[in-house]
Amino acid sequence: MDNELLNYTLRIADNSLILGQRMSEWCSKGPTLEEDIALSNISLDLFGQANGFYSYASQLDGNKSPDDLAFLRNEREFFNQQIVELENIDFGNTIVRNFLYDSYNFLFYSSLKNSKDDTLSALASKSLKEVKYHLRHSKNWLIRLGDGTEFSKQKVQQSLEDIWQYTHDMFSMDEIDNKMYKLNIGINNSHLKDEWDKIIDETLLEAKLVRPEDGYKAKGGKNGMHTEHLGFLLAEMQFLQRAHPNAKW
Repeated sequence: MDNELLNYTLRIADNSLILGQRMSEWCSKGPTLEEDIALSNISLDLFGQANGFYSYASQLDGNKSPDDLAFLRNEREFFNQQIVELENIDFGNTIVRNFLYDSYNFLFYSSLKNSKDDTLSALASKSLKEVKYHLRHSKNWLIRLGDGTEFSKQKVQQSLEDIWQYTHDMFSMDEIDNKMYKLNIGINNSHLKDEWDKIIDETLLEAKLVRPEDGYKAKGGKNGMHTEHLGFLLAEMQFLQRAHPNAKW
């Protein structure tokens, strides 16, 4: 069971780390000073969440430190969902990606806080306080952009169309998910779908945006299959640690 729990914990940590890295790319580039600070703070929240889960994963592993897990694994050894590794492109695209994922993440942590595993439960409860803000932030901005100018509406509608295929994997279940769920440690992701649909539909209606049709369903992130974007992200994020092994600062 320890290997399955380790993998399950890494999946959660990797999601936070990779999205945190994406959000850090907005530092000094936000559309306004207030948003620059907000986006950077979201990044810091995600890095903090990742550190908590990596610390637990390190205990389960017994050999690798949290930094080893973050900076010394290769692309195929990461288990994050593909949606969090997608490039920012522009502010509207970032908001769409984050809203779709934040809605899931809020429901995920709301359920995970009831985990039989005391550490996962505590980490989920702590993370949930921040994730509530993340969802409020991305939701409010999606409504502003969708119900804003014709140009902003077209941009975020196109981002919805482009990113939608990556939402389906959030609710998939594999052998590890099923085992953790049966042990009352993990949750059944598929059970989150109805509530997620409700949040999405209500928000898109208010934003005057159209929900995309279900088509191709990208999947495989939790099993190490990723888009072309993750390799470039890891190359930048891990460069210092790999160039100067065991460096301390």
